[in-house]
Amino acid sequence: MMQSKPVIAVIACVREVEGEAASIVKRRYLDAVARFCDAVPVIAPAMGCAADAAALVARVDAVLLTGSNSNIEPSRYAPEMAGSPPYDPERDETSAGLIAATMAAEKPLFGVCRGLQEINVALGGTLIDERAAGLDGPSHHAPEGVDLAEMFAYGHDAVAEPGGVMETIAGSQPLRINSVHFQRVDRLAPGLRVEARSPDGVVEAVSSAPGRPPVLAVQWHPEWQPEGRAHDMTFWRHVGKAARAAMR
Repeated sequence: MMQSKPVIAVIACVREVEGEAASIVKRRYLDAVARFCDAVPVIAPAMGCAADAAALVARVDAVLLTGSNSNIEPSRYAPEMAGSPPYDPERDETSAGLIAATMAAEKPLFGVCRGLQEINVALGGTLIDERAAGLDGPSHHAPEGVDLAEMFAYGHDAVAEPGGVMETIAGSQPLRINSVHFQRVDRLAPGLRVEARSPDGVVEAVSSAPGRPPVLAVQWHPEWQPEGRAHDMTFWRHVGKAARAAMR
């Protein structure tokens, strides 16, 4: 008998396609789930209805919140803060519902870039934009005008926190990660713990605290051509392993 595969819901973004609103997911996220997690990806459309999230979560084994070129609206974490568009309010609402429903069901929840930020905000943390006035330090995003390959080639090292999930799955040596974000964690949400930091102290990965439903999220993009980076491949294998455990 063929062994069944776990099903992982992958959140979509709202984009205009041929003059109409569409829910889309970049193919590289779906490929990562299918190829490296050995799982079946199912697109979760950004319908903006948090109340429907529990029905979706009940039918899948894990949830993945992807990266995006949109930013989370500041009204969700710091209303007094000026934001930087583009925004995607329907995705904001959908992800908030998925996070709450996934954790309530105690199923694995994973985030990439914007996904990490969404988890932090949903659980009570805040974000900051590195372009904010008075915020010093190196840029965590490639210069304007470069092509996609150059953008994802831009990066730096990160170090896993001792005894954490990332150190367990990826080791204690510095991790060379791509860096394609402007927003980042400011105040860490209660119930989350830091899994990795960059040399300038920016939070690069988080997980749930012991005793809480399983969460792992990274600020970089492990889905971008991960075959040459052992720590990115181990991330996806971890996602697949957790989804299979939830399926059983």
